[in-house]
Amino acid sequence: MIHSLFLINSAGDIFLEKHWKSVISRSVCDYFFEAQTKAGDAENVPPVIRTPHHYLINIYREKIFFVSVIQTEVPPLFVIEFLHRVAETFQDYFGECSESVVKDNVVIVYELLEEMLDNGFPLATESNILKELIKPPTILRSMVNTITGSSNVGETLPTGQLSTIPWRRAGVKYTNNEAYFDVIEEIDAIIDKSGATVCAEIQGVIDACVKLTGMPDLTLSFMNPRLLDDVSFHPCVRFKRWESERVLSFIPPDGNFRLMSYHVSAQNLVAIPIYVKQSISFFESGASGRLDITVGPKQTMGKQVEALRVTVHMPRVVLSAHLSATQGTHTYDPVTKVLVWDIGKLNQQKLPNLKGGLSLQSGALRPEENPSLNIDLKIQQLAISGLKVCRLDMYGEKYKPFKGVKYITKAGKFQVRT
Repeated sequence: MIHSLFLINSAGDIFLEKHWKSVISRSVCDYFFEAQTKAGDAENVPPVIRTPHHYLINIYREKIFFVSVIQTEVPPLFVIEFLHRVAETFQDYFGECSESVVKDNVVIVYELLEEMLDNGFPLATESNILKELIKPPTILRSMVNTITGSSNVGETLPTGQLSTIPWRRAGVKYTNNEAYFDVIEEIDAIIDKSGATVCAEIQGVIDACVKLTGMPDLTLSFMNPRLLDDVSFHPCVRFKRWESERVLSFIPPDGNFRLMSYHVSAQNLVAIPIYVKQSISFFESGASGRLDITVGPKQTMGKQVEALRVTVHMPRVVLSAHLSATQGTHTYDPVTKVLVWDIGKLNQQKLPNLKGGLSLQSGALRPEENPSLNIDLKIQQLAISGLKVCRLDMYGEKYKPFKGVKYITKAGKFQVRT
């Protein structure tokens, strides 16, 4: 299926390549570079690029392009999902997925790619199984390997690879049985100048950390599962049960994994947590303008807004910005014409305000349209979609409920201890 894999940085340099069959020349990436030049922005590069003899399927993660070379027609989403698995495996092994980290651990990277694909077909993609095959890098293990000449590759095949549940290793034992679930949601909304919502949607994921003895069988149900759309599950989830009952039934992997991702469309009520009052004007006479932005929380929130950032892409005619902020710091890049205002935690007692003058090029025409504002923020322990967990049932190998289960439910996060 996947013939070769190339890792390309944002500058267009190929810093790693892996071939599972015959070697394909790097010149095949010229078609990718051509598409990248036409796209302009890295986010706009087409995920599937057709060439006379190959298909190039790529993703963009952490300023790295993962470009796979395909010789036959395959479902593109299948390849894209695998490439995301590769990036997430690097993140899990090395703490981050960057060019420098990949270069520093190039031996382990090649070992991982060799185990994840067998003759071009996915074989082992679960993190807990891979960690039994290839030990994660540590300072002590690196010293021992250097002295003894050994490698990180395990000597025995993981028991999970030979079972019908390849994502979970056998014989798992814990003194304290624990399971943690994090609900993480992101809002993507467009708001007009009057504050009305033009469109809004929510992208959410449920990340889990399960440390349970034996082979537990879990059932997770929600109070309002019908609001979820375009759901994507971990292979451990029984999809037929979800289709019929809207209940998640699964035997979880051991350790950290992403249980599911979902989408909430704009047809549902999406509550925007903040409001923005902005006034950006350019004067007819003189090369100058005025900017005034105020950000505040909505009364229905009740939660602390953190990591608040306002980004404004100014017109090309704006040379500099002379601004003052009541809270946070602000910077203006005269090259990229981007104004960034880092507010941090939103102070509800005194609303943050940024205002001042703008200097324009002399003789330049007045911009026809005012720039748009991009708002980034984080809110802990809050699920904007209103998704709530109703019940979590846990069964052992003989399908008997665990005793002493305590439910600690929070908005946006919940955990279970046995």
